[in-house]
Amino acid sequence: MLQKNAREKLDARDRRFAIVASTYNARYVNAMLRAATAEIRRAGGSLQIVRVPGAYEIPVVAAKLARASRPATDDSISAIICLGVILRGATTHAAHIGEAVSNALVQIQIQHEIPVIHEVLLLENEQQARERCLSRTHNRGIEAAQTALAMARIMSGL
Repeated sequence: MLQKNAREKLDARDRRFAIVASTYNARYVNAMLRAATAEIRRAGGSLQIVRVPGAYEIPVVAAKLARASRPATDDSISAIICLGVILRGATTHAAHIGEAVSNALVQIQIQHEIPVIHEVLLLENEQQARERCLSRTHNRGIEAAQTALAMARIMSGL
């Protein structure tokens, strides 16, 4: 069941976040990007945004950002948010892309010990994309930012 966004007021002052967002399926990804950006800025966090052509290109940029992050410095990244939309078609191509991206993102976060928030959505159709990306009450960009903010707090407490 599709759940509404839960908004928690979190403080992200002095924290840096990165968003890697694809330009493919731009209408949907841009809506998630706007929502995530607004949420991070509302919490007072600083933000670096990197655009890539498609979902498949997201992991290499996330890995480079994670590798370049230096803990306990101004260059440290508290979390990396990955945004993309993959719509299923008549072939299995979308499933292969979705699986590859998922596997890569989990490896990046484990290897670099930086939260990598996975909002690269593999959706059945445009109706699902509209519900999850364009809706104010179900926008997964808000959810991704809230998760990044919560994980930044958790990781700094460890």
